[in-house]
Amino acid sequence: MTLSRFHELLLEEFGEQFSQVIFRDTRLLKFEDKTPAELLAAGLSPKEIWFAICDQLAVPSERWHGKTKTIRHAE
Repeated sequence: MTLSRFHELLLEEFGEQFSQVIFRDTRLLKFEDKTPAELLAAGLSPKEIWFAICDQLAVPSERWHGKTKTIRHAE
């Protein structure tokens, strides 16, 4: 997973404001209470961090790879 996809998933799942709070302030238990920002700076895979966020914040597993997009008739 690319870093840009990681941020895209955060934004899609949690919205513009809350995704920033999660990124900066959420302490991930799986990674010794470090924040996603700290973990990325330390070189951890964005994918591992994303899955830890999803697990800890009870994101339904069907959305761990992004929300399903509904195609409208006009598209």
